[in-house]
Amino acid sequence: MVLPVLVTVAMALVWALLVVAAQIQCVDAARTGARAAARQDPDGAVVAVARGTAPRDAKVTVVREGDQVRVAVEAKPPLLHGLPFEVREEAVASVETAPRAAGETAEGAG
Repeated sequence: MVLPVLVTVAMALVWALLVVAAQIQCVDAARTGARAAARQDPDGAVVAVARGTAPRDAKVTVVREGDQVRVAVEAKPPLLHGLPFEVREEAVASVETAPRAAGETAEGAG
């Protein structure tokens, strides 16, 4: 009688570790994507970079708002896909501007 309970608890702990690992992957993917977007990489390249770090079948969203960019990564938890929650993380970064050449003014007239 104790053995089935121990097996169930062990499986729950393993699943919880997999969910935490997926959350960490989402954090890394969102940060990586936000850094790429801050460099003003095209959205397709940002999504590709983020998906390279994200868990399998993750959804990556890039939103540019003025001088900030937001990258969100959503993934289903591993194994028990029927559960009604997702692992989600979002990163925000300021868009980088190119450095000015010597003698160049803000208006572009040198």
